[in-house]
Amino acid sequence: MKKVSLLSIIALISCLYSCNFKNNHSNETNADSVVVEKLVIADTYHLSGDTAKPACKVVLTMEIPVKYKQDSDYLHLQKILSPLTFGDEYTGDSLKQAAQKVVESHLNAYKEIEPEFEKDYFRTLTDFVKSEYSQYQIFPPGKLIFNAFNLCPFDKVKVVIIGQDPYHGPGQAHGLCFSVNDGVPFPPSLVNIFKEIKADIGTDAPATGNLTRWAEQGVLLLNATLTVRAHQAGSHQNRGWETFTDAAIRALAEEKENLVFILWGSYAQKKGAFIDRNKHLVLTSAHPSPLSAYNGFFGNKHFSRTNDYLKAHGETEIAW
Repeated sequence: MKKVSLLSIIALISCLYSCNFKNNHSNETNADSVVVEKLVIADTYHLSGDTAKPACKVVLTMEIPVKYKQDSDYLHLQKILSPLTFGDEYTGDSLKQAAQKVVESHLNAYKEIEPEFEKDYFRTLTDFVKSEYSQYQIFPPGKLIFNAFNLCPFDKVKVVIIGQDPYHGPGQAHGLCFSVNDGVPFPPSLVNIFKEIKADIGTDAPATGNLTRWAEQGVLLLNATLTVRAHQAGSHQNRGWETFTDAAIRALAEEKENLVFILWGSYAQKKGAFIDRNKHLVLTSAHPSPLSAYNGFFGNKHFSRTNDYLKAHGETEIAW
């Protein structure tokens, strides 16, 4: 998809408006004026039509020209702006048509993992997880099990970081690997991640260990196992989550190009062993755990290497 900076679009629109202003001494608008109106397209899709499963909500809001010079000229103007705004594949579409297609594409991309929910293993997994939540304290809260997918749906993914288990302490896990809720002390691995970011790109550690900001930029923070019993690390392993997350990673690796997969530690590296290195950038190193960080995690420069790769492929860099 052709990328055009927001500044370029603003410059074009500013040019269109530059000679189209109201005279301070007149209530009439210049004949060349552009009239715009707000377009809002919103849609939500729950996997399998089940509101208890992950949902993708898309809200697209923009102002579009609806009058310019002659009655038909506004549509011509829209067709000029559509490929500049959304990409070359929308050439010839009005802005409304292009916006509708973008929303539909976003939702369709999100449906990639839907077939997994219909498989026998997932039904068994669902029964197990429901039973666990009814009997024990389980992390993360049920509504956040699929938080990684909710915050970073498939069509937005640029980077994939693979973890293993959710944190099993109170208040820590919220569905994103390595991330903790606001106000929660940084776990040792996260401390080391922030140390490497500082050494690599110079960014100081933030006030919070909540990595939602990464997910919203296109970083899929995916644990191999999505639930865990309180204070019992690994308690939900080998129950089906690994099969589900394998399928998600495989769908991304096979159906998209030029992603960055960050695999820290032997577990993540085995999980991502099948990824085509000619199609994606795969970065590997030791795990950020204090037990292994000095054996190759520190100094791996994965954050700058990720951004260099994204930039080279026309993608916006991640603000780590």
